[in-house]
Order: sequence, then C-alpha cells, then structure tokens
Amino acid sequence: MTSVLPVILSGGSGTRLWPQSREAYAKQFLALVDEHTMLQGTVMRLEGLAGLQAPLIVCNEAHRFMVAEQLRLVGVDPAAIVLEPVGRNTAPAVTLAALQVQMQGDDPLLLVLPADHVIEDAAAFRCAVQEACHVAEAGMLVTFGIVPTSPETGYGYIKAGALIEGERNVSRVDRFVEKPDRATAEAYVAGGDYFWNSGMFLFRASRFLAEIETYAPDLLAACRAAFAGARRDVDFIRLDLSAFQGCPSDSIDYAVMERTRNAAVLPLAAGWSDVGSWSALWDVGKRDASGNVIKGDVISIDSCNSYVHAERLVALVGVKDLVVIDAQDAVLVASKTQVQDVKRVVEQLKANGRSEWKYHRKVYRPWGAYDSIDSADRFQVKRITVKPGAALSLQMHHHRAEHWIVVKGTAEITRGDETFLLTENQSTYIPLGVAHRLVNPGKLTLELIEVQSGSYLGEDDIVRFEDIYGRQGTKG
Repeated sequence: MTSVLPVILSGGSGTRLWPQSREAYAKQFLALVDEHTMLQGTVMRLEGLAGLQAPLIVCNEAHRFMVAEQLRLVGVDPAAIVLEPVGRNTAPAVTLAALQVQMQGDDPLLLVLPADHVIEDAAAFRCAVQEACHVAEAGMLVTFGIVPTSPETGYGYIKAGALIEGERNVSRVDRFVEKPDRATAEAYVAGGDYFWNSGMFLFRASRFLAEIETYAPDLLAACRAAFAGARRDVDFIRLDLSAFQGCPSDSIDYAVMERTRNAAVLPLAAGWSDVGSWSALWDVGKRDASGNVIKGDVISIDSCNSYVHAERLVALVGVKDLVVIDAQDAVLVASKTQVQDVKRVVEQLKANGRSEWKYHRKVYRPWGAYDSIDSADRFQVKRITVKPGAALSLQMHHHRAEHWIVVKGTAEITRGDETFLLTENQSTYIPLGVAHRLVNPGKLTLELIEVQSGSYLGEDDIVRFEDIYGRQGTKG
C-alpha cells in the first residue's frame, strides 16, 4: 500500500482577514467556517485516506504551541513539527519536510497542503489524492488544479497539456500562468483546459529533493545546513537560525513546478477555496433568507447580502453588500467588492506604530492566554487564564508591579523566597523588581485578574530566569 505523509504548511502573515486574523494568530488558527479551525479541518479531512501517516507540520516558530494544542484537541499526534525561525516561502518549507522524512530512512509520497484552505467535499478530495498516487509513484510531481467556477482574477492558473498515457484525468502541465486580467480569465474558463492553481501537491520525497537539487541547489544546501545544526525540543525541531536565514525565499511553483518536465495536473472539483478574503467566506458560508452570512450576536433589519462576524452585539439597519467584522479591539466595515484592500489597513497600522496588525486583545501563550480588558496611563488590567498543570515562567519586571486576584481555581504563587496558594476571592501583590511565578496546580482552569501599574507596561519588560517551554528573552 502506498504510504502518504501529509505535509501541512502553516505559515501566513494574517493580513487578508484582518481584524480576525493577525500575524500572531493567522487565519489557520481561526474557526471561520464551522466549529473547527482551518488547521484542524485540514488534518481531519484526510481521515480515511489509504496509507495515511501522521502529518508533518512546518510552521512559524512563534506559532508552535498553538499548532500543537490545536492538533491535540482533535486527537492528532503529528510525526514532527518543524519550526521555521524566519519565513522563506513554500519551496524551503517542503524541502525541510522531505529532508526530515529522509533522515528517518523513509521515502513516502508527500501530500503538501496549506493549512488555511476550505474543501467542502472531503470525500471527493480523498478520491483525487488516491487517483494521483500511482502517478506520483511513477515519478511525476502532481498538482491539483481546481476546476474554475468563475473567471477569478485573484488566482494563478495552470494550463493542462496532453493526458498522461493510460490516465483518464491526469495531464502533463503545459504551463503555469500568473494572475490574469478579467478578459483573460474569462477566456481561460471558457476554454476548459485551464485550472486554478491550488498550491496543493503530491510527489515522492526523494523525487522532490532530486528536482530541487537540479533547479535550486542553493536552496537545498541552505536547508541541509539548517538541519545539520537543528536540535530537538520536546515535539519541535528547531532549525539553525543563521543557516536558514541564508536560504533563498521561493515558492514551489517558481523553484520546481514551472521548470520541471515532470509536472502533472489532476482536476479537482470539491468546493475548494483558499479563503483569501472576507467575501470568499460569504461565498462559502450558509446564508439566511436575506443572503446574509451571520456569525455571532447580530440583529439584521432590512439588510441583505452581507457578511457579519460579531464578538459583541452588532446591529445592521438598511445596508447591503457589506462586510462587518467586530474583533473587540477593532471593527472593520467594508464593501464586499473592496475587501482585497484590507491589507492596506494593516500597512497603515504598521506605519503608525500600532500593535493591532500583529496582536489581538486576547493573546495566546503555551500556558493559556491573557486578555487586555482595560488600560490607561500607568495601569493595565488583564484577565489571565492558565491551563491545568501549566506554569508561567519565573520572571521579573523592571518597570511595573502587579496585583493578582483569583476568580476561579487555585493558584500557586512564587514571590521572591516564598511560595503559597491562593484560592477564589483571594489576592496578592508582586512588587516591582521581585522574581515571581504563577502555577496552576489544579485540574480546573485558573482564572485571575491582573492589575499592572508602573511607568512602562510593555510586554518586553520581562526578565526570564526559568521557563518550562524553552522560551528565552522577552518574547513568546
């Protein structure tokens, strides 16, 4: 039986679905279509695929704990989680995955999947993968071309050439085409031999590495060097930073698929979307009688054809064709026809030195999360949740003191040379400059209110002495 190892690419900058998606919490970690996040949906739709191995995840180092936790919640134990210290596009990410499986003495077919796609018909997708397996086993590099449903100008296209001998659906790739203008896209769709470029692939690990060695030897050498200096950290594989920084940034398409003579395309009609904009979520969402897609607490009066995602009460009156996104610390109101320009908002936030492009009000950490519920000059209030058995680092602050009030569960507090327990409705004070740690020793989630006061309240005012999660410095 053919062995298929999913390689899940969990990158992304979090710009197109702002304000729900941000750099520190990109769209693959959000539940945008159903109760599962897009990362979870990516691995769950593979269940039932013949020869399926545990997935290998390639992700941003800053996202490592979110990836591990979200997979744990759906009962998936990954084969490995490879951490990229810097982003270098898809070709290095897949090269790293292929090197990792080779180091283990294996040579499976690699099913390369971005973590942030929607596929409505999972059974049809699995059938397409199964059909592509023997083509990939024969040495071809297979890409899945989406049967277009409209003359979309936001996707690249693949032109199919002649059918591969003995195949009914798999063709050689004639050429890859950049994102076309409207008239060109309409001609592509009418012709019937052009498909949207999905960014999903299937090929044998050794075959891909051979192609990389032919067409991008510098990239392969940099990835090998990054692995040579890598270290295993619990479930994570940490690459050598300096070696990987020297790796060229390139996509699989540019590095290999557009240059190889062994590219094949299999048409796929399975309700695919890369959810590249808020209007795309309206396209795939369940609409009410007025054509609205509603998520959250929403009152709609005489309003139609809109997408609304609310974390508080949102009311619409007499509007149409809008996208309204409430994320507590930011609200987006946009025409459905201009949602591609949301990235310009992110660019302006960056230019203005604001943090909303990168962080949500609620920030997730390996031990739990904190929600910044209020702030003003010289004070900040946070709601902190700590998972059972989890612990914050032993740390100290130069510029702020902290007051902790337990509202649920039990807290074990280290403050200087003393250690003590606090339970519900009890509180304590952490003076400026004193080493301290917060631990949840119980079986229930610990919740507390933290009031910070001082001259500087930034997250980088942290000196870490010990950390069970291997974090260093002031980040993560």
